[in-house]
Amino acid sequence: MGIFAVIVLLATAWAFWYTMRYNLHMFQLNEYNNKEQGKWIGQFHGKQRILLAVLICGAINILRPNIWTLILQVIFVGIANWYFQYLKSVKAKKGLVFTSRVKRMVGTDIALTAILCVIAYIAVSRISPQSSAPDAGLCAAAGALGVLTAAQLVIFPLVNVINAPVEKYIRNWYIKDAKRILAERPDLTVIGVTGSYGKTSVKFYLETLLKSHYNVLVTPASYNTPMGIVITVRQMLKPSHEVFVCEMGARCKGEIKEVCDIAEPDHGIITAIGPQHLETFHDMETIVDTKFELADALPEGGMLFLNGDNKYIEERAKQYPGAIFYRHHSLGDGYCASDIRLSRQGTEFTMTAPDGETETFRTRLVGEHNVINIAGTIAVAHKMGIPLRELRVPVRRIKAAQHRMEMKESGGVTIIDDAYNSNPVGSKAAVETLAMFDGLKILVTPGMVELGDQEDEFNYKFGTYAAKCCDHIILVGRRHTEPILRGARDAGFPEKNLRTFEDVKDAMSYVYSIPSQEHKYILLENDLPDNY
Repeated sequence: MGIFAVIVLLATAWAFWYTMRYNLHMFQLNEYNNKEQGKWIGQFHGKQRILLAVLICGAINILRPNIWTLILQVIFVGIANWYFQYLKSVKAKKGLVFTSRVKRMVGTDIALTAILCVIAYIAVSRISPQSSAPDAGLCAAAGALGVLTAAQLVIFPLVNVINAPVEKYIRNWYIKDAKRILAERPDLTVIGVTGSYGKTSVKFYLETLLKSHYNVLVTPASYNTPMGIVITVRQMLKPSHEVFVCEMGARCKGEIKEVCDIAEPDHGIITAIGPQHLETFHDMETIVDTKFELADALPEGGMLFLNGDNKYIEERAKQYPGAIFYRHHSLGDGYCASDIRLSRQGTEFTMTAPDGETETFRTRLVGEHNVINIAGTIAVAHKMGIPLRELRVPVRRIKAAQHRMEMKESGGVTIIDDAYNSNPVGSKAAVETLAMFDGLKILVTPGMVELGDQEDEFNYKFGTYAAKCCDHIILVGRRHTEPILRGARDAGFPEKNLRTFEDVKDAMSYVYSIPSQEHKYILLENDLPDNY
């Protein structure tokens, strides 16, 4: 039985690696937060139910091994191995990044596993009859590895606690080094960008507008956490850079302040505030407080740019009398975008500065929410000394941030890709933009997540908005979309044009098969995060 126990041990080790890799990926997506990982485990542990069979077989093979339980363990770890390799092969929005921290977590996990397997081998070998000790010890080691493979579902919060002192020391060292680098650049202008949504788009739009006059560095992709800013500063900031546009994200109160303590922004822009990440923020007041941590961090003379069309911002702005507003439609103090005209080629609008200067701008982007974001970047660029007329060409050069109302022609239809982390305000704006096109208007969505106790309510409202704007509503997955379904039905949407699919490929196949003499416009609204 010894040779077969070795085979079981090797097969289980293979499954251990892929099980570990998947759960570590989810832990990374949950930002190494033990509480968030605990919630995720509670909600999605059923996806890994095969590990229960591995756990039971492993426990039996530690205590009372026999050839049949060894065979069963091989079968179950084989299934687990196939399943987790399949999950790895599925294209992720954000794949596992093997950062130094992840490597340290892998090292700690493997070390713990090796130690416990050795302990199981020695303990069982000593209490077994001398003739069967080596075989019994190998069976126990294989069983222990099976138990620890199943434990990968819950192990990383423990690993996180074990590694915490080292991680804290390393984190503080990197932060101090980034602050030193920035302190040596008093000539560098740092612009902080935050908001519940729109901040990544505004960051890249601002880069496009400012780089016609300045050498600009922006935080790449969604590098909006303290360590994301630290990496950007330490690895990408050059002596030639004149402006650093720093995106600032948060899931809990105090996180924007933490980023500001590192970057020390000279100016700031708050793009919009709304219900997002309510699972961690819990209420709107906390979200508003957190976003305005950027405003509180600005030095005397620093410029604060605020979206004057956002009710949450407008209410809090009374505490910041020197703020510079930007708006659309409603003329008022600050910068105002008006006369918005939409076509398949993009959007045209007129911008009026506080001094009365006006200019007409054209962009390839669609949607009024894109206009308000561009208006904010025009305000920042104009206040930094660039005349409105010189911003006309840069505005035309603005490209949609990936998966944020991107217009794509595919198979004779127009796809509006708005698949990046939908929110209640953005989803409403997206379907209202879809309604402005002349053709067959089709919505494809899996619904919205991370909205806490109000998730069903917001999805229900989304269904009512969509019913007014779309010709067809195609839902992906029953779990999150049931409230959207109810909302659309209650709004009187035709049942024959309302369909639900479990797989996005099946949904898109159906969408392409819908007969139509009109041009099809397909809005892809949201794509659930990988940990959902």
